[in-house]
Amino acid sequence: MKRILMLLTLLAEAWNASAKVTLPEQICDNMVLQQNASVRLWGWAGPHAAVHVAASWGSESSATCDGAGHWEVRLATPAGSYEPQRVTISDGEIAVLDNVLIGEVWLAGGQSNMEMPLDGFYNCPVLGANEAIARADARRDRIRYVKIPHAAAYEPQDRVAGAWRCLTARTAPEMSAVGYFYAEMLNDVLGVPVGIIDCTWGGTLVEAWCDRATLEAYPDVDLNRAAIGKLNPMKKPMMMYNAMVHPLSSYTVRGFIWYQGESNVVSPATYGERFTRMVSLWRRMWGEGDLPFYFVEIAPCTYYGDARGDRSAFLREQQCKALEMIPASGMVSTNDLVASYEQANIHPANKHDVGRRLAFLALNRTYGMETVACESPRMRSVEFADGRAVVTLSPVKGGYNRMSGIEGFEICGSDGAFHPAEVSIDGSLRLIVSSPEVPEPTAVRYCFRNFQIGNLADSRGLPLVPFRTDDFPPAD
Repeated sequence: MKRILMLLTLLAEAWNASAKVTLPEQICDNMVLQQNASVRLWGWAGPHAAVHVAASWGSESSATCDGAGHWEVRLATPAGSYEPQRVTISDGEIAVLDNVLIGEVWLAGGQSNMEMPLDGFYNCPVLGANEAIARADARRDRIRYVKIPHAAAYEPQDRVAGAWRCLTARTAPEMSAVGYFYAEMLNDVLGVPVGIIDCTWGGTLVEAWCDRATLEAYPDVDLNRAAIGKLNPMKKPMMMYNAMVHPLSSYTVRGFIWYQGESNVVSPATYGERFTRMVSLWRRMWGEGDLPFYFVEIAPCTYYGDARGDRSAFLREQQCKALEMIPASGMVSTNDLVASYEQANIHPANKHDVGRRLAFLALNRTYGMETVACESPRMRSVEFADGRAVVTLSPVKGGYNRMSGIEGFEICGSDGAFHPAEVSIDGSLRLIVSSPEVPEPTAVRYCFRNFQIGNLADSRGLPLVPFRTDDFPPAD
C-alpha cells in the first residue's frame, strides 16, 4: 500500500509539473501590449485545465484548455502609459509577468533593409546611429523590441524564440534601424510606449513569407520537400512564414511595416499580385480585419552590374500596383534617400528618413493626424502635343520643392530611345517635359532605372514616385 501511495504521489507531482502554465516566448516580462484593445494572451497547461489571467490595471479573463492543453484569452487594455504593469496567469500555480507596458505595437517584416540594425552591416553604416545609440537609455521605457531569430520550417509552428527587450545603449545596436526611427517618431508624437516586433530575414523572397495554400497557386513554386531542401536557405518558399510568422499571429498588433522586394527583382512581373496575397494572408491570420500595412519602395541600386538597367524599376512599378490593390495600405518612396556613392550598396545608410516616412503614414492614416503629409506625388495622366509631354501629378496641394533644375526625367519618341529631358512647371502645377532630341514624344519616364536619383518632391519634402508612361518590356 505504501508503494502504491508513493507511486500515486510521484504521478501527481509529475502531472502538476507538466500541467504548469507554459507561455510563448513573446508573452514575457517587459512586453508591450496594444493599448485600448482586447489583446490575446495564450499558452499551454494541462488538458482541460482552468486558466485565470488578471492584470494590475483591473482586467481579468478566464479560459479552459482544450484537449492538447492550449488556452487563449482576451484581455481588455487601457490607454497607454509609462506606468509598469503586472500580469498574473494561474492554473493553480501562478506565473507573474512584470514591467509590462501598454502602448502601440507594430510588427516590422521583410528582408535585410528592414532587418539592418542600428549597428549597421559590414561597410554599410546607418546614418545617425551613434547618436541614437547614445540616447537610448533615455528611451528605456518608451521603446521596446523583440528580435525574432532566423527560423525555417516545413510545417507551421506554434512557437518561436525571441523575448521583449528594453531599449538601452547596450541593446539598441541590435534593433532594426527602420524600426527604431519609426518607433522614435511615434513615441515622440503619441506620448505612449512603442513596441516593435522585428520579424525579418535578409535576402528572402516574398514567397518565403506565404503559406502553402497561397503558394500552391503559383506554377513556378515547387513545394516538394526535396526541391525546397536544395534551395538557398533565404530562397525557400513558405519556410519563414511557417517558423517566424505563424507563431506570432496571436500577438495583438496595431499594424505592419514592411521593407522587402530586392530579392524578387530577378522576376518582377508577379510581385504585385504575390505581395498583395501575402498581405491578405497575414491579415487573415491575425483576424483583426484590414490592419494597416505600410511598406517601403525598394531603393535605387545597381542590379546585375548595370545602373542604367531597369529590372528593379519594374519591381518598384509592381509595388505601386500593389498599393492600389491592398486596402488600408501606404507606400513610402526612397528615390531621394540614397547618395551617388551608394550606387552599388543595396543597404543605403539613410534609414532615419525611411522610418520617419513610414511614421508619417501611420500618424495620418492610423492615428488621424490629417495635417501630417504622408503621400508622395504620383503620375496620374500624360498628354502629348506640340513636341512636349504634359504630366499631371497628384497630390501636389502645396506645390513642389523646386521650380527649376529638375532632374531624373527622360523622354522618347516612337523609336523607344530615351533621352534626358528638360522640365518646367506651368500655372496648374503640371510638368512640361521636352527634349530637343525628341521632336515627337510618345513616352515619359522618371527615375525608371536601377539606379537614378531624382530631386522633385512636394512642398513637404515627399519625393515624386518613379514612373513610366510606356509599356516597353524590361531591357535587361
